[in-house]
Amino acid sequence: MAKVLVPEAKAGLDTLKYEVASTLGVNLKQGYNGDLTAKQNGSVGGEMVKRLIAQAQGTMK
Repeated sequence: MAKVLVPEAKAGLDTLKYEVASTLGVNLKQGYNGDLTAKQNGSVGGEMVKRLIAQAQGTMK
């Protein structure tokens, strides 16, 4: 797991992760998710990055 630079942000990142997974139709659950494909996991991470960048740039819809 990636190191969170701001520990206080962990809860927000987790919320975002599950929100994105739900939006993409990826069945992400608490704990072990080894049954998911790399493509599924990558799509969640990629969308999280897109949203965080958009938010930082002020273009979030």
